[in-house]
Amino acid sequence: MEDDQANVSHGKEKQASVELPLHWSEWQLLDSILPTGGFAHSFGLEAAIQARLISSPDDLRTYVIHILENTGSLLLPFVCTATTSPDLETWHKLDRMLDATLTNEVSRKASTAQGSALLRVAASVFTEVPSLKKMREISLNFGDVAFHHAPLFGIICGLLGLHRGTSQRAYMFITLRDIISAATRLNLVGPLGAAVLQHQIAFVAEAMLKKWKDRAVEEACQTSPLLDTVQGCHAYLFSRLFCS
Repeated sequence: MEDDQANVSHGKEKQASVELPLHWSEWQLLDSILPTGGFAHSFGLEAAIQARLISSPDDLRTYVIHILENTGSLLLPFVCTATTSPDLETWHKLDRMLDATLTNEVSRKASTAQGSALLRVAASVFTEVPSLKKMREISLNFGDVAFHHAPLFGIICGLLGLHRGTSQRAYMFITLRDIISAATRLNLVGPLGAAVLQHQIAFVAEAMLKKWKDRAVEEACQTSPLLDTVQGCHAYLFSRLFCS
């Protein structure tokens, strides 16, 4: 009996030792200090300001909510599918599909820049998953991969062992985090006000997650095409702080 209890205890310790790195990897993947270039992109926010779509805190809140709605409807299906099947074939298929779906050149370049940076960083940081480095090398040699961000985020989450529900919630979180960070750098809101806004909108983001999660990529769509149009004007701004 004592031997059985010892084996169970040892099994629990072993399980905990396996689960602990997953939690740390998950938190690091969401950490703003991870150098993926996310903060170089404003999701069209800078262009929206100059187009006078945003002139008050209420306008900013509405814009952020619409961005989250677009993210949920258009990108979560790619994150979900990639997390469920984190293999090279699935990734390349999703990458081609998203590249054809994103008709906005500015958002397409932002997606590929962030995705390429994310895979480069993930392959260097998460060395316990050697397939990340191998997939990157194969894809670079393949020469026909765009490296879009959403499928790659799902692939990395899947290889790290995250559940598809967690990966989709994480993607909504980093979208919310990055756009509010951009609003802070553009002086639309102060650091404290940004923290309050993020906390308030988190409830909306959770509702949108429940609405759009676990959908097939064939159901991916845009719900706020005006935002996509505004973001496309970013390249024509006379002066700008962000890349997109």
